[in-house]
Amino acid sequence: MSHTEITRMKPSPVPLATLIGRELRNEKVEKPFVKYGQAALAKKGEDYFLIKLDCQRIPGNPSTSFSVFAQIFDGHNGISAAIFAKENLLDNVLSAIPQGISREEWLQALPRALVAGFVKTDIEFQQKGETSGTTVTFVVIDGWTVTVASVGDSRCILDTQGGVVSLLTVDHRLEENAEERERVTASGGEVGRLNVFGGNEVGPLRCWPGGLCLSRSIGDTDVGEFIVPIPHVKQVKLSNAGGRLIIASDGIWDALSSDMAAKSCRGLPSELAAKLVVKEALRSRGLKDDTTCLVVDIIPSDLPVLPPTPRKRQNVLASLLFGKKSQNSVNKAKLSAVGAVEELFEEGSAMLDERYLNHLDFQSLIPRPSH
Repeated sequence: MSHTEITRMKPSPVPLATLIGRELRNEKVEKPFVKYGQAALAKKGEDYFLIKLDCQRIPGNPSTSFSVFAQIFDGHNGISAAIFAKENLLDNVLSAIPQGISREEWLQALPRALVAGFVKTDIEFQQKGETSGTTVTFVVIDGWTVTVASVGDSRCILDTQGGVVSLLTVDHRLEENAEERERVTASGGEVGRLNVFGGNEVGPLRCWPGGLCLSRSIGDTDVGEFIVPIPHVKQVKLSNAGGRLIIASDGIWDALSSDMAAKSCRGLPSELAAKLVVKEALRSRGLKDDTTCLVVDIIPSDLPVLPPTPRKRQNVLASLLFGKKSQNSVNKAKLSAVGAVEELFEEGSAMLDERYLNHLDFQSLIPRPSH
């Protein structure tokens, strides 16, 4: 429903007790507005966006709408994997969700459908016989619930009204991620730097064969079975104060920390905020890579813009709720008192089990070819 339609309708009186009861049960009378801005500077021309504001859980029913924002597709070794994922990933995710279920069931099914969609997209791309690869950061916003699935080193952060910046993704870079290094070596892969003439080692840690510095991606069929397309998935529910997502490629995160990116654009509308984050990254590091940024504001429907975050520094203990967790599934809900973000689901394992396979249209997973 558009803003104009909402303002034209005269709401019928609601008893105070009912309103209080709704708030206590954390029900939201109105869906939030979603506003976004994007900015990009190309060095190699291998970054791609996907933005869809008009998706519907039930086709033809606008009240079941949700939005998809993906700063995906930071391609490498060519652009074909990035373009293929942009064109096919959303359909593969949605086709893995059962039809005719309630919104709550749909949201519960979404994390596993995202895993299935990533794997199916990777399998289909392998069948094309091309060797490029891509990172993916894929964000689904339905009401106040945000679900993020990611492979690679693009990143999505959440900045809430309490001033707490939460990381909703995990970087799958072998240089920084010890758990991924252990997974690759335990599976028989080799992790090391590039050897140059004279035996000197240079550059970031890479997986051999292939020499990719990421441990997860879509595509990269020439780098062996250790690079997997299974995303880290996290689902959170915002309070009705709303929040801001910053989704960006490594061109941003190589230059700025999550806190720096969030602070650089607080209080500004999303369109200007995205440009400012890119500008800040360039000021810090220069244009050394494709530098792309999406800023998405989830705004209460009675506010024109996201209110500025209070300057007073909040209790740092709140950020510990979003600290490093084990790779096991976390299904119990947690609540951050500052910023009121409820964590609904997190799964970071690189292993597939029968729950995910049931979503796929394939009898079995096709292994990546190893060379």
